[in-house]
Amino acid sequence: MASNLHNRGHHLLDADRGFATGAGWLSRLFAPGFRRLLDRIDAGLQTGTLIATLPSGERRTLGGRGPGARAEITLHSWRPLLRLATSGSVGWYKAWAEGEWESPNPVAIFEIFLANRHSLGNTGRAKGFARWINAKAHKLRANSREGAKKNIEAHYDLGNDFYAPWLDETMTYSSAVFADPIAAEEPLAEAQRRKLRLLLDRLDLNPGDRLLEIGCGWGGLMEIAAAEYGVCVTGITLSTEQKDWADKRLADAGLSDQCDIRLVDYRDVEGTFDAVASVEMVEAVGQEYWPAYLRAIAGRLKPGGKAAIQLISIDDAVFEDYASRPDFIQTYIFPGGLLISESRFEAIAREAGLSWHDRKGYHLHYAETLRRWRESYDAAVAEGRLPPEFDAAFHDLWRYYLMYCEGGFRAAGIDVAQVTLAKAEQE
Repeated sequence: MASNLHNRGHHLLDADRGFATGAGWLSRLFAPGFRRLLDRIDAGLQTGTLIATLPSGERRTLGGRGPGARAEITLHSWRPLLRLATSGSVGWYKAWAEGEWESPNPVAIFEIFLANRHSLGNTGRAKGFARWINAKAHKLRANSREGAKKNIEAHYDLGNDFYAPWLDETMTYSSAVFADPIAAEEPLAEAQRRKLRLLLDRLDLNPGDRLLEIGCGWGGLMEIAAAEYGVCVTGITLSTEQKDWADKRLADAGLSDQCDIRLVDYRDVEGTFDAVASVEMVEAVGQEYWPAYLRAIAGRLKPGGKAAIQLISIDDAVFEDYASRPDFIQTYIFPGGLLISESRFEAIAREAGLSWHDRKGYHLHYAETLRRWRESYDAAVAEGRLPPEFDAAFHDLWRYYLMYCEGGFRAAGIDVAQVTLAKAEQE
């Protein structure tokens, strides 16, 4: 992405096109009803405590029935509650961006809402017209071959000069795995390398084996696989920015002879491989294409081969509601994205001839990774190390995204896991 573009990243900010974010005169007309909405939120908070300062200046305690996060929020008008009631997390972000609510720790607010996802039910999820229009907009960004390329460009081609100042030295944009217990003293880069080795260890690799990485990012896994495991790696991506970085990285490490990066869709890869790795790529596929993704893995694996996948999942109990109501992340951050229902995904994997083994979750590790990314991002902004074309509105969007995700992982409403998929030997 060209570095001289004005207001880089505003294609993400403008993704809602002004639709279905709630507000306007309705917030004044229905103000009395917002107290009833607060009553429903209060009843639904079985864990954690939310101290709310209302537009009148009144302070109200919501929840407080059980242990959990404690958060404070100030509502400067009733408009945020209208946005929340009609457009869910899309409207809640819009209200924050407009300065209609504030909190000293938004992460705790997100944690409380995700921790109470069952008892809150549809409170705070998009409804009616807002739900319909957001779903229609999301469907227009489905991950067909053409759509997938556009969606990847929208996020990952923000520019290497955007990501490099706040990611760690490994340029790894996925959850790290820290030593147990998680300690602030452990460098993020060390935890990222541990994550990659844990994933590669699942594959029983031997020197000379052929490994396919679906969604190779900036080449971190490829570098370790080639240098430490002695394998030949084919990485695929749809991001020209990532390919440029990874090509140089592998050449500088003297690994070009063992590594090949291709700009190709996972559905179009050819050849047979001893093993497959894929780190947090399947969330960009979309439910409609899960069968194609898993058939691609099964089709590329040799008989008896293994695939190691790191995936982000959402609680199966809320998946249907989540999948039918595109949220803040899908609207503004990852167009076309969808978190995994592990039970559905595992069933499709088995249909594709892949057995499911050794699932291990790391949700608190992702929360810590996101916290560190946010600290690093804030430092990069303060020190002027990000391209000046990214303005304050974009920085606010990005911080909100990192906080929103951190709260979800802290509440275990979403999880990150590594799992091994095995293809049967030929009979």
